[in-house]
Amino acid sequence: MKLNKLTDIGLKVCAALLIAVSLVLTFTVSDYYIFNRVSEYGFVFVFCQWMKKAGLLLIPLAVFYNKKSCSDITKYFLPVFVIVSCFTFGEFFNATSITENSTPADFCFAEINEFIPKTVNMSLFFISNALYLFICAGLFVRDGFKVGLKSFAYLPFAVTACIPLNIFENFFDINDYSPAHFLWFRNFTVWHLLAVLTLAGFTIGAYFFLKYQSESKRQDYLVATAIILLIQYHSKDSVLLGDGYNVYSYVFSAVPLFICNIGVYVACLSVFLKKRVLYSISFFVHAVGALTVFIYFGKDEMSNYGIFCSYSILFFCLTHCLLFALCVLPTALGQYKFKIKDCIIPLVYYFIVIILATVSSGLVSSFLEGYTHNGYSLSYENGDFNLPNYAFTQVNPLPVNVPVIPLKIWKWEMNLLYVALVYVAYVCLFWAFNGAYILFLAIHKKVLSRTRHELELTHELLAETAVSEDENKE
Repeated sequence: MKLNKLTDIGLKVCAALLIAVSLVLTFTVSDYYIFNRVSEYGFVFVFCQWMKKAGLLLIPLAVFYNKKSCSDITKYFLPVFVIVSCFTFGEFFNATSITENSTPADFCFAEINEFIPKTVNMSLFFISNALYLFICAGLFVRDGFKVGLKSFAYLPFAVTACIPLNIFENFFDINDYSPAHFLWFRNFTVWHLLAVLTLAGFTIGAYFFLKYQSESKRQDYLVATAIILLIQYHSKDSVLLGDGYNVYSYVFSAVPLFICNIGVYVACLSVFLKKRVLYSISFFVHAVGALTVFIYFGKDEMSNYGIFCSYSILFFCLTHCLLFALCVLPTALGQYKFKIKDCIIPLVYYFIVIILATVSSGLVSSFLEGYTHNGYSLSYENGDFNLPNYAFTQVNPLPVNVPVIPLKIWKWEMNLLYVALVYVAYVCLFWAFNGAYILFLAIHKKVLSRTRHELELTHELLAETAVSEDENKE
């Protein structure tokens, strides 16, 4: 009994450390950099790193939720890929954004982005591999060597769910396409319609799938979805080497103050912790945020997504589909019933988010403006960097101009009126979404009531018919 308890504690500590180390690694070179360069880094190493991503899904489920199937897959499937990756990394740790064509601005950003030294990056890589192996050994101790073959039915799902989305870029060169190309993703094109239909189809499909599951199974699937969202969300931090999501190329773009970025954490925590306040924030604030950006992606010049199967658009669609589903499904499935009084905390929460986003946007812009390396100073006017548009606090996504009421933050001037309007506009969207939800419940209740009444009348008619037939027989 004592050994089992110590093993369980050791597993949880190692799993927590693995998650922490894996998170830090996304801010170094980030191994997502290799997945669209299979020919450069070798199929074996790339494939091993992909399988280790699947391990980040399986291990939390095996350790923290005691899922036997995940434990079986982890301890028998993962070790070989971990060990092989230790000997096949090649030139991975020498990866850098600097090339012979790099500009002085690129050198400035390289100094900012590559703030974690190569030796630390290598150490973290091997520490994570050791933690993988410790966890696999601990699972053998905790669960024994007996394995159910049915467990491996979940392996293809785990591998597919953690697929590196930029791996498809091995089959095309994004530079061969321009915004005029049919495959280019823009607002109100066939690809935009496909994205919206995907969001609707995924959410509705997930609802009907989970509706007929037991409560425990339903929670398991939601937890797995949350972990997948976190894994895929953090793939964007390969931005350090210029391959990141959308148009950003510096580490500050990873600050989670875009409304959907912070929503990832809130929605996932709501599923893990099952706290009412987190459910209310997810449903009232972040469901609307995820939905609105699907309906309108912003001005084309601020949404350089590339073609529909490029990393940026695949990242956007997958993460926002998962985010929207996690925000609405607990309420739709009856795990949490949203009430009007639940709006108060989300409104305060979003107010705080807007303030933090505004201040952070100003501070980051001020830091970048005039940042000097080897005698060259970054300048926004020269086009050296894009504005950190946290929660849309700097760049207006709508094609309208807003009068300026200046607010100076360090060296940078923000538009106080615009920021205030952003808050008001989103609050209006929150209430509109909530109103649609209340209307849906009212219609749904009325339809159910009418159906129930019709069924009662039918039963009464059948009963009367049966009595009449019995009297006729007599």
